Amino acid sequence: MALVSVMAPFLVRCQMTENLNIANKKYREETMKKKGGVLYGVGVGPGDPELLTLKAARVLNMVDMVFAAASTKNAYSLALSIAKPHIPDAIPVRMLYFPMTSNQDEKEAAWKEHAETIIKHLEQGFKVAFNALGDVMTYSTFGYILKNVQELGSRFPIISIPGITSYQAAAASVNIPLVEGEESLVLTSGAGGGDRLREFVAKPECVVFLKAYRNVEDIVLAIEEAGVYQESIGISNCGQKDEKIFRDINELGDRRPCYWTLIVARQKKSNERKKS
Repeated sequence: MALVSVMAPFLVRCQMTENLNIANKKYREETMKKKGGVLYGVGVGPGDPELLTLKAARVLNMVDMVFAAASTKNAYSLALSIAKPHIPDAIPVRMLYFPMTSNQDEKEAAWKEHAETIIKHLEQGFKVAFNALGDVMTYSTFGYILKNVQELGSRFPIISIPGITSYQAAAASVNIPLVEGEESLVLTSGAGGGDRLREFVAKPECVVFLKAYRNVEDIVLAIEEAGVYQESIGISNCGQKDEKIFRDINELGDRRPCYWTLIVARQKKSNERKKS
């Protein structure tokens, strides 16, 4: 009986793997029957390769080429490192380099150039994937690629595959529900500090600051000024091996946080406010 208990999880995993392999084969066969190029925008999640959806893993297993974004300053792609376990060795990977600059003309030139590169592969009948960190429609580089491919008049199908966002994974990591019932959630960039929160006269029950690495001191100050957020946490490198949780967000002001830092601030639950 004990042996059965020990073996059960292993057998379940084997069955799941077999089912995924069958689904992959069927999906590849059905997709390959369709002629012409296809662009897939693939959200790979925040950091843990196991958080990729089954559909994302299936697409990465059947495309002809994978594109990944990297900074012009280096050749590293976090999105690619997350997706790598799901990409067969036989599928080529091409890096697309984007300038980390405030010069809008430079950024737009890079978006257009990379969109043209992708279209050239689509014109050859290739099915290609563009990996994006988190979700493809939330503060994603793929959004710029998508827009430029469409504006260049591409006739090829574009299929966007959603991914788990960093703030969803962060909330799960610390077991804090973001919103309940009729509560509201505001998701905003923290690159400009805490002014977005200050603009709200009626403060949302929960606010999430992504890109909180640059003006973290002002974000913390804005949260304190609001005077209604009793639960505030910071998370760096969510879902990665070096994930770090800051239960006291004031600690973020004592050191420059890493690029992949976000802050979640929550009010008390409505029933708790009524009691107080």
